[in-house]
Amino acid sequence: MKVLSLFSVVRGYNIPIIVIAQYLSSIFILAPEKRALDVILDWRLFIIVFVSTLTIASGYIINNFYDSEKDLINRPNKSMLDRLVSQKTKLNVYFGLNFLATALAFIISWRAALFFSAYIFLIWFYSHKLKKYPIIGNLTASLLAVLPFFGILLYFKNFYHVIFAHATFLFLLILIREMIKDLENIKGDVANDYQTIPVRFGEKTSKQIITFLTVSTVLPVYILIDRYDVGYMDIYFYISLIVLIFFLLKLWKSKTHSEYIQLHNSLKLLIVAGVFSIVLIDPSVLVNGRALLKI
Repeated sequence: MKVLSLFSVVRGYNIPIIVIAQYLSSIFILAPEKRALDVILDWRLFIIVFVSTLTIASGYIINNFYDSEKDLINRPNKSMLDRLVSQKTKLNVYFGLNFLATALAFIISWRAALFFSAYIFLIWFYSHKLKKYPIIGNLTASLLAVLPFFGILLYFKNFYHVIFAHATFLFLLILIREMIKDLENIKGDVANDYQTIPVRFGEKTSKQIITFLTVSTVLPVYILIDRYDVGYMDIYFYISLIVLIFFLLKLWKSKTHSEYIQLHNSLKLLIVAGVFSIVLIDPSVLVNGRALLKI
């Protein structure tokens, strides 16, 4: 049960998705000029992805550590499972993962170690301080979610404009999800003096901001479809816009915790679907392996 508890704390169910997202992004978006097989067998990329997962896992631990009281109100069932592991053990695992991540990053370069050290610090600072404040907390959380992909971007050193269009769309989806989480967790936030947007300015203002951000996703989608060749992934973007329209209709009707959870889950599903839709940029890699094994 303690192993299961620790798995819940680090959100182990998210880790494989993050790994897949980083590899698919590397193959299809960040280094499209490289052979897919070369990208997969690149041991330096493997270490960067592994270090990213260690850092993200440690981030979940420190976030859980600081949110333990709030989660008792917002997520009582998960909180009871997470509490099977002591706070001391969580901190020991947290420091162990961060030490291992930094040491492995040094194998790549001192710049990589510096990047991940800064990333670790930002996660801690967000969990300890920034997440309690409106707007800045949401922006920081969204930035932290996309930073590992910029770590890979710096490794490949391919600064294509299309990459930033993809990143903007992902950033907006994550930012919207973070703001939905604030609506979902409003009771625990009030009890623990978290000054989130719904607590500070009210649910209506929060929904207005979410609506503006949702409408803003049209811009990166238009740029990706109209100006760049995203293959069959344009199907995903069209479907995303339709889903987001229904999302907004549901948002303004939602008032209860369970309804906000449904909205949160729909955004998570949209983000995960986007990860696997990356292969639609060039399906031949999976269809017959020619692009994978091409010499």
